[in-house]
Amino acid sequence: MLVLTGCGNGSGSDSKEQPFEGKSADRIAAEAVKATEQADSMHVQGNLRQANGAALDVDLSVDQRKNCEGTVKTAGTTADVRHVNATLYLRGNEAYWKKALKDQPQGDRIVPKVSDKWVKAPADDSMTQGLCDKQGLVASMDEDKSERKGLKKGATTTVDGKKAIRLTKKSAGGETLSLFVATEGKPYILRTTTSGGKSPNTATFSEYGKAVNPEKPAAGDTVDLKEVASGQGGA
Repeated sequence: MLVLTGCGNGSGSDSKEQPFEGKSADRIAAEAVKATEQADSMHVQGNLRQANGAALDVDLSVDQRKNCEGTVKTAGTTADVRHVNATLYLRGNEAYWKKALKDQPQGDRIVPKVSDKWVKAPADDSMTQGLCDKQGLVASMDEDKSERKGLKKGATTTVDGKKAIRLTKKSAGGETLSLFVATEGKPYILRTTTSGGKSPNTATFSEYGKAVNPEKPAAGDTVDLKEVASGQGGA
């Protein structure tokens, strides 16, 4: 399971307006998670921390049907990602494929044949597994439901020009957890942040409901990783 931690910009300035009159912060948070789960699509800019501890910076649009398009970065490597018609395509730089194939037989031979090409990736690729599963991304963010218990309402603010209410909580480790929820329209999550600890982070969510229509890479720009590994394909 991926745990959403994050990257991105800070929020806007606060005001004294108080929306969601009569609702507790915990109830607002629960409604925000539900609305975000039900959204047909969204864009996320943040950092996904995998089960093995590796962190991925992502700039990704994804929908309920697992269509997705965007970019992932980790430890100096970069890859473009597209999920089209149930097929995942990656276009990684040389550093990405050196890292991805370092433990594979003949990895050094394969790297120059796949670098900067659109590569049909195996379903179990550890660096991108789960990236195009919108429901999985939201579930990972809400994996520890206790984190959204005991929240307090803050002042209203703006996130990328959209009005939001800030919900906050102090963790036992001294970190401040914040959830920014849209106050107009559906109560979507617009941003999550953690500050004051060893791993400050921010994740930003936008473009709810916007169609995600990635194009299938051209055949001439595409290679099949399994064929290249077996010696049947390549540039």
